[in-house]
Amino acid sequence: MKNIFMLIFFLASFMSFSQEIIRINSEEHLAKNRPFSQATVVNDIIYLSGQIGTLPDGQLVSGGIEAETKQVLTNIQNLLESMGSSMDAVFKCTCMLENIQDWSKMSAVYTTFFKKDKLPARSAFAGSGLAAGAKLEIECMAAVNPN
Repeated sequence: MKNIFMLIFFLASFMSFSQEIIRINSEEHLAKNRPFSQATVVNDIIYLSGQIGTLPDGQLVSGGIEAETKQVLTNIQNLLESMGSSMDAVFKCTCMLENIQDWSKMSAVYTTFFKKDKLPARSAFAGSGLAAGAKLEIECMAAVNPN
């Protein structure tokens, strides 16, 4: 009998935590027929797909790692704002650099997008073959309704 109650409790707990997944895609993004969503939202957490330093016309910005970092974070900021969120809500970023030697230059630009008391947790690593020949790709997570 005790095992039955434990099973019922477990199933009831599992069922009460059902999760709705909301996929975020602009008309522009859908028209490009990309194999991923721009973002997903699960349990009030926004998961942004990796962003690279492309301009609105789809071209990679020129000017090196600093220019790409600025454009990547501008793209992230614009996407978050289109969803009613902000950079203040970002709590985790993963940065993929073509060349890890660019870490300090990337970090110098990166920190200008966040308030000193609201820097997100971050990981950074080198990876080869980033999309469109980019030097940097950043993905991040943010709260839907930040305090």
